[in-house]
Amino acid sequence: MSEVLKISLPDGSVREMAAGSTPADVAAAIGPGLAKAALAARVDGELVDLTRPFTADCTLALVTAKDEADALDLARHDYAHVLAEAVQALFPGTQITFGPSTDDGFYYDFAPAERPFTEEDLPAIEAQMRKIIGANKPLRREVWSREQLISRWKQQGESFKAEWAAELPGDEDLTVYWSGDDWLDMCRGPHLPSTGKLDPNAFKLTRVSGAYWRGDQNNAMLSRIYGTGWLNKKQLEEHLHRLEEAAKRDHRKLGGEMDLFHLQQEAHGSVFWHPKGYMVWRELEAYMRRAIDGAGYKEVKTPQVMDARQWEQSGHWGKYRENMFVIPDEVPNTEDDGPVISGEADWMALKPMNCPAHVLIFRQGIKSYRDLPLRFYENGCCHRNEPHGALHGLMRVRQFTQDDAHIFCREDQIVSEVQDFCALADRIYKHFGFTYSIKLALRPEKRFGTEEMWDKAEAELRDAVHRAGLATEEYGWEELPGEGAFYAPKLEWHLTDAIGRTWQVGTIQSDRVLPERLDASYIGEDGEKHRPVMLHRAIFGSYERFIGILIEHYAGRLPAWLAPVQAVVATIVSDADGYAGDVAAQLKAAGIRVETDTRNEKINYKVREHSLQKVPHLLVVGKREAEEGTVAVRTLGAEHQKVMPLADAIALLKGEATAPDLR
Repeated sequence: MSEVLKISLPDGSVREMAAGSTPADVAAAIGPGLAKAALAARVDGELVDLTRPFTADCTLALVTAKDEADALDLARHDYAHVLAEAVQALFPGTQITFGPSTDDGFYYDFAPAERPFTEEDLPAIEAQMRKIIGANKPLRREVWSREQLISRWKQQGESFKAEWAAELPGDEDLTVYWSGDDWLDMCRGPHLPSTGKLDPNAFKLTRVSGAYWRGDQNNAMLSRIYGTGWLNKKQLEEHLHRLEEAAKRDHRKLGGEMDLFHLQQEAHGSVFWHPKGYMVWRELEAYMRRAIDGAGYKEVKTPQVMDARQWEQSGHWGKYRENMFVIPDEVPNTEDDGPVISGEADWMALKPMNCPAHVLIFRQGIKSYRDLPLRFYENGCCHRNEPHGALHGLMRVRQFTQDDAHIFCREDQIVSEVQDFCALADRIYKHFGFTYSIKLALRPEKRFGTEEMWDKAEAELRDAVHRAGLATEEYGWEELPGEGAFYAPKLEWHLTDAIGRTWQVGTIQSDRVLPERLDASYIGEDGEKHRPVMLHRAIFGSYERFIGILIEHYAGRLPAWLAPVQAVVATIVSDADGYAGDVAAQLKAAGIRVETDTRNEKINYKVREHSLQKVPHLLVVGKREAEEGTVAVRTLGAEHQKVMPLADAIALLKGEATAPDLR
């Protein structure tokens, strides 16, 4: 008699199944509908193929399309395999390498036999993929030895796969997946039961690029084909629409059109702000200063360059040095021959963050428990040595300015300080029209500090969010194991923009490590020295990235209070030039940033040009308006203009041009 295994299901029921039976057998026993809908299974929490036999009593949850995260990951993984099979069918001699799923799709790297692939190849590859999906080929798992894998790949002329297989551990189960009986790839899995489980109308190949084998520029150049994959056609169409909308909103494109900033190779990852772009910056800076002044912060300014010994003491030299710009503390050699630097000087570094310098300010003079909390704020310019390939417009740069602050407080003040920060961040994000979710990032594998210290810090942040009323489904409350900084857990604010994308922006971190390492202390009520707790916090994150997010969120149509030019007075005829000057003067006197356009151009041309510049209001004046003391107001995005007395127009614009915290 065969062994009977007990399979516990999510509803609490238990099924008895013969040893060697599979999740697919359980699905079939429950009903034909579930058998058809099942895509994979979670056995004791592990995602596995439906055909993977049970080996012991276990818990089982069958995965269907309703389990969207798992279903999408499975589908995207399968699309990558189908892509590789299609390419080898169309281009014999092509070697395959790796093909993972991504956040919105998949890619696969190939070594073509003759020429690199181009985007002209994609339609034919898509058609071949649909043939493979239509054939409903079973995806079958087998366990092979490392020697079998190496032999197979060498026989097939797959030198890249053979190289990788030779490095796999020989004492682990190494698996391959067959697509039907004629094509395989080595893969950990899991996979869908067959290619027919994929929707042939729910994927699209998007682009081709070069990629080095194993990411090393000293290795062979490969052809990488990207695709996006979904569970159904509707999801794909929604995604393609989001991509189209995102392309229209690209801050790099709009930043050029609106004359806000530019980037160039002479300063990799650093921004050249133009007058209009820097006006946006100044408005944000003034807004944030009012916010932090009102919340009891004291603004400070700290050095750009500090001795390496300071960074060693803080722990950054050991944990973060690869991201720092280091410089020798010596005068460079000015002779034509010989090295520029001796190599014997002490090292210094451009600061990648402000926190150690703020501790040094705290340490100046004796601090009492009565002085706490002390809230130091800095619009701090920092530098991080990001790889050239990782740089992306304003979103990822090497030089950036943080709206950075550090709160030095007593143990009994932590929860209330974090709670107050939650309220401040909430008010600020809502002023910019964002909704957000809040996450708690917990201790990472590599970290400073004791377990007790981390337990306490995590509990305090959790408690503060609960007291602030934010630990709810409405605010997307979630805990993220392993995502904290090496010195502290942190709360993260994830903003949702106008087209549904999320951006991790604000943070607050509860840190007991840095005050200890840098010997910060205060005199307690008992007359003894105590360590303060240091709360690291930011709301914008960095001005550069936040401005990039704002440009994309508003599609360049910044709220009038942030717009670099809030109004343009444009003439229809030259007879109104004098009146246009008077109107502009009165607007300027009311505090509105205004320009005049008296060029000898048709008014439709002027309207179009200033619309591209995303000017919130265009005040059109002609002979009649000059005689009547009126203006025709064209608001960006509105279908019709409104004719109104100049005084009413000034009142309207002044209201919109006032920052939300001052209204």
